[in-house]
Amino acid sequence: MKASDIIVGLDIGTTKIACIVGRRNENGKIEILGHGKTESIGVKRGVVSNIEDTVNSIRKAVEEASARSGVDIKYVNVGIAGQHIKSLQHRGSLIRESSEKEINRLEIEKLTNDMYKLSMAAGEEIIDVIPQEYIVDGEQGIKQPVGMLGSKLEANFHVIIGQTAAAKNILKCVKRAGLEMVDLILEPIASAEAVLGDDEKEAGVVLVDIGGGTTDIAIFHDRIIRHTAVIPFGGDIITEDIREGCTIIKKHAEEVKVKFGSALASENRDDEVVSIPGIRGRAPKEITFRNLASIIQARLEEIFEHVHYEIKNSGFERKLIAGIVLTGGGALMKHIDQLSAFITGMDVRIGFPNEHLAKGTLEELASPMYATGIGLVIEGIARHDSEEEVERLKGASESGEVPVKQKKEKEREKKGQNYLEKIKKLFDRDLIE
Repeated sequence: MKASDIIVGLDIGTTKIACIVGRRNENGKIEILGHGKTESIGVKRGVVSNIEDTVNSIRKAVEEASARSGVDIKYVNVGIAGQHIKSLQHRGSLIRESSEKEINRLEIEKLTNDMYKLSMAAGEEIIDVIPQEYIVDGEQGIKQPVGMLGSKLEANFHVIIGQTAAAKNILKCVKRAGLEMVDLILEPIASAEAVLGDDEKEAGVVLVDIGGGTTDIAIFHDRIIRHTAVIPFGGDIITEDIREGCTIIKKHAEEVKVKFGSALASENRDDEVVSIPGIRGRAPKEITFRNLASIIQARLEEIFEHVHYEIKNSGFERKLIAGIVLTGGGALMKHIDQLSAFITGMDVRIGFPNEHLAKGTLEELASPMYATGIGLVIEGIARHDSEEEVERLKGASESGEVPVKQKKEKEREKKGQNYLEKIKKLFDRDLIE
């Protein structure tokens, strides 16, 4: 396997903004060249609420990653989440010009790109289209139709929809930070690439990414993505519950949650106490570990009940042999896997992105909180490789290296009303006005 070009993932989260610079080495592992992380100011529940604050946070994270990696960062793969995200299933079909010729990647690309022309409600656009399985002349369950013969090619697609305004604001922030967006990738799909194995995807698995503002869900079965959802609750709402329940300031609430928090009240004793400094000479407050865990458990139970509802809603509840994989910063909470297993009745493990990382990677990056950022790099590499293959088939590849951005723009010309292109046109129109 050849080494890939350098790819950058930009995870614009509610709690943090992480910039990961990486590439695939000759062994197929992801080599992290540098990373940057800064506090996210201006993002609430996965959606940009303050442009200027978000731009400043992006700049800091990118500058840090650039300094550590020695790479001049210009093009980024950006993650998108937020409660406005939803998904649907749709089937597309293509009558082939000749049934005697083998099906090639260009035809698959055309079938996929046609999905972007589906009519959406006002204010909504298609973010991404993911092929699930193909049908050739009525023969179903085909994973890879390239090289087959047939007169009619069909496919079932997982279509991800989001609000135009939300994506437009993300693009505006990225542009103002002096960057170019290569791709807009749904965050749970990126996280899944970082922490799930192919055997889990085949057996049936639920990825639950617990972030600061949202909890993202992606369900896989038979190596196909079957369902995605975003729950508008995450670690920040737990911090807010602690702040109100213990009548302390937010900073202290976050600190006690991270250092002493637990998802199971029964695992803590009443005689274990943490003392919170009082404000301006006031007496310190004492909080028992059991009371702290009770507050956290109540909110996490609500989140996992939402997760269980989405699992049942997907129709795959009894087919998910590999159970649940928890990732994201929220997955670091003590006893969270036990609570999740109790609420859903499924096997649960914590997902670390270290499986795909090359030896010598900083231990800090093997944390679940970096799963999305590393996943954006992995998914970015896969999409880059796919585009190179399509370019090669078109016979349009140029001698030497072609910048990723140029390849993307050529593809978007063919897509017509591609989602990201629409957003960019709207953005450019606003600048003119």
